[in-house]
Amino acid sequence: MSAAPSFPDAGKRAFDVVAALVGLVLLAPLFVAVAAWIRLDSPGPVFFRQERVGRGGVPFRIHKFRTMRVEAAGPALTVGADPRITRAGAFLRRTKIDELPQLIDVLRGDMSIVGPRPEVARFVAAYPAELRAKVLSVRPGITDPASLQFRDESTLLARAADPEREYRDVVLPAKLRLAADYVDTASLGGDLRLIAATVRALWSRP
Repeated sequence: MSAAPSFPDAGKRAFDVVAALVGLVLLAPLFVAVAAWIRLDSPGPVFFRQERVGRGGVPFRIHKFRTMRVEAAGPALTVGADPRITRAGAFLRRTKIDELPQLIDVLRGDMSIVGPRPEVARFVAAYPAELRAKVLSVRPGITDPASLQFRDESTLLARAADPEREYRDVVLPAKLRLAADYVDTASLGGDLRLIAATVRALWSRP
């Protein structure tokens, strides 16, 4: 059985609710502008929703701004300069603005501001048994240590002969180790440092 997180759940949830509410209010004008841009750039809905595995292995539908053409088909992983990505989508992905609607998921209780990034079920099925319970013992997050270490993941996978195998065999195990370390050491101060590091990383992108 995995150890309980060191960051009390009630305190973390209270922080998440306040941060999500403040974020949604302050970012409302940006959300409206991005929504209009997406609709003008290509036909289809503003949001992309996909089933991910959440706390305790319970599935939920994650929210993102849509960055691909609706009719596009292809591999589940997005690698390099994927032709399915729209003009607006390329900017939204590069700046990570496409992830901001996950504040809705935080408010709903499906996600946290900071926590292991949620995966689709087929990748969760590949988690080693000794890590699965620990990583899924907390709410998944918008950002985490792995998000910072692998913020250029798409470019990294583009260099691999088999991107999906590279992700499953190399990237995913590294992410899981970082996720397990986060669960073991989670604290309010640590979360605030991760949020600050995420903002700095986004601002420093060319």
